[in-house]
Formats: sequence, structure tokens, C-alpha cells
Amino acid sequence: MKRRYFLRIVFFLLLPLLIFSAGLAVSDLIITGTAKGFLYSRIENVPFRKAGLLLGTSKYIKKGELNPYFIYRMEAAALLYRSGKIKYIIASGDNRQKNYNEPEKMKKFLLEKGIPSSAIYLDYAGFRTLDSVVRCKRIFEQQSFTVISQKFHNERAVFIARHFKIEAIGFNARGVAPPASFSTRTREIFARVKAFLDLYLTGKQPRFLGKKIKLPE
Repeated sequence: MKRRYFLRIVFFLLLPLLIFSAGLAVSDLIITGTAKGFLYSRIENVPFRKAGLLLGTSKYIKKGELNPYFIYRMEAAALLYRSGKIKYIIASGDNRQKNYNEPEKMKKFLLEKGIPSSAIYLDYAGFRTLDSVVRCKRIFEQQSFTVISQKFHNERAVFIARHFKIEAIGFNARGVAPPASFSTRTREIFARVKAFLDLYLTGKQPRFLGKKIKLPE
């Protein structure tokens, strides 16, 4: 009898963990599967889109060193522009604090890479991937665009875009090898579950919208 009660207790303790683990696996499979066929790693294979949505991240890591994720994304955006695969770069990032401005740092780096200022547009309200993707459609009026980030991030961005009927594709920036990538990739696992909850449970929308910004032809 005691053994039976013990097994029941173990079952009910493990059940939430099993459900959560299943959620992690399912969300990962669906997001990866949805994005398949819409991501590109070779520049010559990328179809032309008017705009590239450059997803922001911190320029520096905690030790004060340059963040390789940031560097590789900027280089990928510059390559797309120079190769004639996009006409404009929408640098979307976090600017909720005065002393933290991802879009401005992205623009400065792109200018140093030779991208003209006239080709760079800043989205200061790209607090999350969902905000950046949806605002690209609603604020910058782009129904089809190229997302620029690392592959794992592009998969989630394209998944979100397709949910909102946005015809997004992704250009994969160079990845970061472990162990430097460990914490970011771990966060991505939980970010995928949150993306599911945002889209199918809470119906999350961008924190801010605002006036439309028209890109020149």
C-alpha cells in the first residue's frame, strides 16, 4: 500500500515536468518545421526583398567585449545590401531606457560598414521578436521582407511572421560556437515555448504601434 502511494506521489510530482518537456519538444519541432524552406545561408540563393529586418541584440557582452551575435548580424545585413538583395535595412531593437539604444548602435556599425544613411531605418520599439516582426508590417508597411539574425532566431521570427500572414524569409547570419553560445541557445528553448503561448494563448500584440513610416520605392 505504501509503495502504491509513493508511486502516485512520484507520478504527480513528475507530471508537470513531463508536460513541460513535451511542450519544449513540440514547440521546437513546429517552429523549425514552419521555417523550413524560408531560410537561406548562402547569399547567392537569397531572393530579393525590398527591406531587411535586422533584429537587435546588445553590442557588448557582460565582460565588455563585443558581442559576436551583434557583429555577425551587422555583417550579414551589410552583405545583403551590398549584394543587391535588399534596398533598405530596418534596424529593430530595444530602446526602453535612455542609456540603452540598440537601433542607434546598429546604425553606427552599418555606417562604418559603408551602408548609406538613406538606406537605414530605425525601429526603436523592437522590444521583442514579435514586436519587431509585426511592426515591420504595420508600421513600415512591408508584407514581405528578409529577417536577419542567426538561424535559430530566424526560425522563430519566421514562425511568428507566418502566424500573422506575413511572407517573411530569413538570411542566416554566422552562428556562434559553444561555449559562448550556450546561454543564448538555452534562452531560445524557453523563448520558443513563450512564442507559442503568446500566439495561441494570450494573443500578444506589439507593445507600441504608432505612425506609419513609408519606405521609398
